[in-house]
Amino acid sequence: MAKFRGLLWPTTFFLGGIAGIYLDRLLHHGSSVTARTNIIDIEKDHAAVIATSTPVNKIMKFGYPSYENIKSRDDYVLSYNRVHRTANWVIEHLTREKLQQKKADRSESNFLEDPSVPELFRSTNKDYAKSGFDRGHLAAARNHAHSQNAMKDTFYLSNTSPQVGEGFNRGIWNRLEQQARSATKLYTDVYVLTGPLYLPRMENDGNKYVKYQVIGKNNVAVPTHFFKIIIGDRRKENSDTNLELQAFIIPNKSIPDDTPLHAFTVPLESIEKASGLLFLDKIPRTTVKQGRLTA
Repeated sequence: MAKFRGLLWPTTFFLGGIAGIYLDRLLHHGSSVTARTNIIDIEKDHAAVIATSTPVNKIMKFGYPSYENIKSRDDYVLSYNRVHRTANWVIEHLTREKLQQKKADRSESNFLEDPSVPELFRSTNKDYAKSGFDRGHLAAARNHAHSQNAMKDTFYLSNTSPQVGEGFNRGIWNRLEQQARSATKLYTDVYVLTGPLYLPRMENDGNKYVKYQVIGKNNVAVPTHFFKIIIGDRRKENSDTNLELQAFIIPNKSIPDDTPLHAFTVPLESIEKASGLLFLDKIPRTTVKQGRLTA
């Protein structure tokens, strides 16, 4: 009898364990779907809470391209990618009046790790050291010279991506940033949306591959391309006018200085398809005119 009991106990435990696993799956199958849905809702709710402040409301008036790791600064909003150690997108709101206020000293701002990013997922200055790449701003520092704190915020490494220096960050990318600022002479409000891209390339075997370099101990991703979308809004002056938009995709490489910016203009949908982001989802596309920004 003792021997029989010895055999019966593990058998009962085993069968009970199977029944328990089945029951747990049965009871929690629906709730797991609910949990995933709630995660999305929480992310959207978090964005909604952030957007209650007046500056953020203005910056994000056309909607959020995505809801992953949203971070709000005084003068821009970004979504952070913990795998790539850089932003998915950054959005700024520029005005002529704001750009005319030059109260910040760039020399007083230094590149810093973003304390709002868990240390495990941060990029650091050591990652960039001797990498051959610049710490390229996504929200441009010069766009936020109206206060020292606003400029300082642009030096968080969450707002940078590895960029080729000569011919890109210190060349065509700088010219594109200047064009965004110049747009404030034509429009009451200018919105600038910027981010990295990792695009496929055809290899010798006839197949396409997405390949990109990583730098530093933290494997910071080096984008193959960058996008920038400049939106001009003069509806405060004339409510009947449409938004005007010009979108660019530029390869992260040295580009000759005489290359015109318009050589890199693309339809907005090309950036959406390449990035997986959805822009301007709060307004009908019929109210947006794509092409060169006009006076």
